[in-house]
Formats: sequence, structure tokens, C-alpha cells
Amino acid sequence: MDLLQLCTVLTSLALAAASSSFTNSRREQRDSSLEIYKRLLETKRKDQLTALKNLVELNDVNQQYKIIDIMLKGLFKVLEDSRAVLIAANVHADDPFPQDEKLKEAYSHIVENTAFFGDVALRFPKIVHHYFDRNSNWNLLIRWGLGFCNQTGVFDGGPHGQVLSLMAQELGIIEKSPDFTNPYRTERDDVLHTADAFRKVLREEEKRRRKEEKRKEIRKGPRISRSRSEL
Repeated sequence: MDLLQLCTVLTSLALAAASSSFTNSRREQRDSSLEIYKRLLETKRKDQLTALKNLVELNDVNQQYKIIDIMLKGLFKVLEDSRAVLIAANVHADDPFPQDEKLKEAYSHIVENTAFFGDVALRFPKIVHHYFDRNSNWNLLIRWGLGFCNQTGVFDGGPHGQVLSLMAQELGIIEKSPDFTNPYRTERDDVLHTADAFRKVLREEEKRRRKEEKRKEIRKGPRISRSRSEL
């Protein structure tokens, strides 16, 4: 799988929802809908983890950073939009699993993307911290998503609930337990993401941002100049 394909797959996994498989489930009893969704979620989670494994195996922090940059921006846009849909419809995490297709999709997006973000944060903590620690909106969205997931009961008794807890500790959302360890962190990862390679990526990102700011100033300049001459 080449880099473009990998980036496309990871981004599409953040945008897609397992709820689309519910088209023929309307005959199911309302109280069994959550159990049906849990089974579909397991398949979605396997797809997410397989794609993420390919990203880990790139062993190129430069490419990883670029892919994660695109992926996280898409993921948080989906979280923000889905949260707005559920709030507008007054849907709460402890309500019965929604039957309306639009609400079902929004519900699924919250659950799946919060868990996927946890996977990414644990495997690429340095990169995720670089974004997350300076973005208050993302911080609020993930805190809300964690609360939502915990109240739904979707991850109760399974391995994914542990991912959410570890992610929350890694990012400082909750206090770290005395025995906290990130099980996905290795010595190789520590070297890769703290050495010159990562600092180089950050410098390149900073240069890109400065260029973008200059382009914006240039675009504003002529308009300001014309307004003064008109005066």
C-alpha cells in the first residue's frame, strides 16, 4: 500500500460509520439495537487497527506526521458535526440506540472516531500532543466524546474501553494512575519521535505556517491599499 492509498484509507475510516450496515435492521427490537451495533463496531475497529498498523510500519516520522495531520483534521471535523447533530436532536448517550438513520450515523461517528483517536494517540503520542495540547476545541471535543462513549455502554467489558482510559491518561485528560504505562510505546518509538527527525518535521510545519500567514497578508494588502486611495 503506497502513501496516498494509506492516507486515503485512514481518512475514509474516520469519515465512514458502521451504522450504514443497519439498513435492514429496522425489524429488530429496539432494546437489541445496541447489541447489533456492537457487533458491527468490532468489524470497523479491526479495519481501523489494520490501517493504523500500516501507518506505524512506515518508520518515517515525516510521512507519518503528514498523514496524521490530514487524518486528524478530518476526524475532528466529523466529531464536531456529529456532536452538533446529536445535541440538536436532544439525543443523550444513555438514551436507547437511535433508529433514525441520520442520528444513528452521528452516534456511530462519535463512538468510532473517539476510539480511533485513542489508537492514534497511544501509538503516536508525540505527534498527537503537538496538535492536541495547543487546540482547546479538540480538547473539548475529545472530553465530550469520552464522556459520551463511557455513558453509552458500547465499550463495557471489552478491550476498547481500556484504550479510552489509556488515551485519557496519556493526554492528561484524567490523572495518570501510579502504574500507568503506554503499552504501544517502544524504545524505537521514543528515539524516532524525540530525535532530530521529529524536530525537523516541526520546523517544516512552522515554516509552512509562516508562509501561509504571509500569503494571507499579501492577499489583504491590495484591498487595504485601494481603500486608502479611495479615501
